[in-house]
Amino acid sequence: MARTHSKRYLKALELVDRQRAYPLAAAVELLKRFPRARFDETVELAFRLGVDPKQSDQMVRGTVALPHGTGKKVRVLVFAKPGEAAEAAKAAGADYVGFEEFIKKCQEGWTDFDVAIATPEAMTEVRKLGKVLGPRGLMPNPKTGTVTDDTARAVREVKAGRVEFKIDKTGNLHMAVGKSSFTAQQIEENARAAVDAVVKARPASLRGRYIHSCAISCTMSPSVRLDLKDLGITA
Repeated sequence: MARTHSKRYLKALELVDRQRAYPLAAAVELLKRFPRARFDETVELAFRLGVDPKQSDQMVRGTVALPHGTGKKVRVLVFAKPGEAAEAAKAAGADYVGFEEFIKKCQEGWTDFDVAIATPEAMTEVRKLGKVLGPRGLMPNPKTGTVTDDTARAVREVKAGRVEFKIDKTGNLHMAVGKSSFTAQQIEENARAAVDAVVKARPASLRGRYIHSCAISCTMSPSVRLDLKDLGITA
């Protein structure tokens, strides 16, 4: 069955020149002109990368602190044994803090949180949750700053708008950079921070072009292709 788009989507599509690659500022202004959905849509960047995700040395992942946050309330779980790290996490605003009780809940299938942080000591047991948390992208990882003794700092950064990114199986990467209710300047500044982070995450072993294309869109809107040169992307 052929997919049909809503009237709102089609009206937005009429505003887009599909043959053009837009400077970021112009693309964001275009998004702001699109007919609005009945909810606060997420603004997302999509990258098509020239990497082979099957090669371990071409994995692209990392984190970025968005200047204006994501506009989403982030629920944070901290795995920590009773003590200084646990108390620091609570004081920093973590939604859930604990050890054995939360490991058991996760083993039973509970994943009602957005980010999991763990102390190195707790990871001995948290690693056993790989089959539950891994497929959902919730597994704490030292490379993304979510395995640390400085739980307070990690919680604050996540709550303030630190976003984790990782390529998918097809070599593409998607990242939320705000909400449609944000100002054009806030969206643009978040997007530039996200692009810079992806550029810096280029695998050292990669030969050839890294970023083939980049587009910006809202949850229910068509995408707008971005001008890579305007983003400072040359290879």
